[in-house]
Amino acid sequence: MPTTTIRGACPHDCPDTCALLTTVEDGRAVRVQGNPAHAATGGVLCAKVSRYAERTHHAERILTPLRRSGPKGSGRFTPVSWDEALDDIARRLTEIATRDPQAILPYSYAGTMGLVQGESMDRRFFHRLGASLLHRSICSTAGGEGLVHTLGGKLGMKVEFFAESKLILIWGSNSIGSNLHFWRIAQQAKRDGARLVCIDPRRTETAEKCHEHLQLRPGTDAALALALMHELIVHDWLDHDYIARHTLGWEALRARALEWPPERAAEVCGLPVEQIRRLARDYGTTRPAAIRLNYGVQRAHGGGNAVRAVACLPALTGAWRERAGGVLLSSSGAFPVQRAALQHPDLLAGRSPRSINMVTIGDDLLRASSPAFGPKIEALVVYNSNPVAVAPDSPKVVQGFAREDLFTVVLEHFQTDTADYADYILPATTQLEHWDVHLAYGHTDVLLNRPAIAPQGQARSNAQIFRDLAARMGFTEPCFADTDEALCRQAYGEKVDFALLLDQGFAPLPVPDAPFADGGFPTPSGKCEFFSQRLADQGLDPLPGHVPNHEAAGASTLYPLAMISPPARNFLNSSFVNLQSLRDIEGRPLLEMHPEDAAVRGIADGALVRVFNERGSYECHAALNGRARPGVVNGLGVWWRKLGHGGTNVNEVTSQALTDMGAGPTFYDCAVQVEAAGG
Repeated sequence: MPTTTIRGACPHDCPDTCALLTTVEDGRAVRVQGNPAHAATGGVLCAKVSRYAERTHHAERILTPLRRSGPKGSGRFTPVSWDEALDDIARRLTEIATRDPQAILPYSYAGTMGLVQGESMDRRFFHRLGASLLHRSICSTAGGEGLVHTLGGKLGMKVEFFAESKLILIWGSNSIGSNLHFWRIAQQAKRDGARLVCIDPRRTETAEKCHEHLQLRPGTDAALALALMHELIVHDWLDHDYIARHTLGWEALRARALEWPPERAAEVCGLPVEQIRRLARDYGTTRPAAIRLNYGVQRAHGGGNAVRAVACLPALTGAWRERAGGVLLSSSGAFPVQRAALQHPDLLAGRSPRSINMVTIGDDLLRASSPAFGPKIEALVVYNSNPVAVAPDSPKVVQGFAREDLFTVVLEHFQTDTADYADYILPATTQLEHWDVHLAYGHTDVLLNRPAIAPQGQARSNAQIFRDLAARMGFTEPCFADTDEALCRQAYGEKVDFALLLDQGFAPLPVPDAPFADGGFPTPSGKCEFFSQRLADQGLDPLPGHVPNHEAAGASTLYPLAMISPPARNFLNSSFVNLQSLRDIEGRPLLEMHPEDAAVRGIADGALVRVFNERGSYECHAALNGRARPGVVNGLGVWWRKLGHGGTNVNEVTSQALTDMGAGPTFYDCAVQVEAAGG
């Protein structure tokens, strides 16, 4: 067979959503590279996705349906046919649905970010069934809500114009590891004279390469933002015309900010007061100034308020007037996705099923039926996620998944920690084997993914699996006959030229260069809302404020260390952990500690340590590598439990507590103690 090159898109949870070129020889993918024709990708991929062919053709790939043949969690399975698996699954789900379909719960997230394999036929299936809804909150809901109540949506600067900025605040983002293509743009700005400032509790690879690093305590970002506002006000580094014409609630925000002099914020954030003053001066006097905000900021109790506070800053200085000024957290709100066409909520037929928060799955799997909760969860269908590894408070998650009366189906590529607890594992296709279409949250191009190779073994796409289940359960609505390619066309309808997607693999959206230069925010008022009536109507603080952590650093004598759990550089959440080449680079699960915290505990660099609190404990190796600040430890995640020390990982100690808005997770709001293993 001849060698061919197929255009595609990266499916993973990263702002960059790269355009891919897959080289195929004799029906096998031999190379995956970035598409140089796509400006945002520029021919460059991260180390993880450059190994996507290795992942697709991995020797441990699940290629046939499997049925459990040992105790839950044992990982013992027997191959069965698709007909046998689907018939039994349909029978079991029908029996449960006859009693109450809300006892069935889908559990999915961003194992693929594709609109077809992530949120199309699956949603139709569960809507038709009347299953419980899932509040898909485990990553970004607090920050998303913060943006919605300030700017009106997940909107902001066009990423390419950061290259023209003269000051860039990289706030809560290790761009080198998690936003590589933005880092290239920031480096261009740096070469042209821009000053780069990193704001992060961890001294990341990105922080090391910026001109300055503000290493604040976890969960104190709003306090820092309010202190910056204080200095902008008292030094009159303000754009009064922009504030008057394009903002709402200025006087109330002004009063709030004046309560936060740099001295107060310095004490809360654990920063030198002069560093705060210098940053405020730089931000208030440099044009154009831009903020690249990322989701690390909002994984603490006050995460939504923190994003609100930071998102207010460009309106105070009028930074939005220039295309190289403003803020970017997510661009996903610019994409005209036709979700009703994809998901068919009409199939609910007037029903209003309960919604289960995926963050609290540990508690919810252990709940009995009650009037307040509804029926006990009897069946779980997991796809595009690995909750046993990634959900917080994993001792409870494991206990819930181990229930013998819980019927669990997992669609997967590999036998993950979650798959070990399945009754059936169904082999799913990878991105190289199916159709899909994508949005992005770091640029504004729609991308199409064509299948480069045939499905390996007996693998089927997620959409096909739900299509097959629908047929077996007697769902005869015409929408269940839509092919994966047809779903790609429906995702944007007439809003995007599908012929252009077929021709070049991507299509830019017509987004203005400076979206809020003349106001026009998509809020109810049309202005940047410092004061949000919508939040007030929910009984929440209508102004951005500092909300202390649930488990603040030093607040507990039993668990005096604050822990954050940023991703290990060579993994993406729990994806790629099973690739030996990447695991060899990563080495072993690490806990970064400050030498002072290690010394008082008698812990040497490389020593095996036990990290614990009232929820649980896990073991890993200490790294005294200069990346942790005093009083804070960094538990790098998310290793598969079965590949970690003692069959555990960092989520043994994280909490199911939720954020101030958006009901998101608080992974970076966690108090622990650390001791030498065996101590």
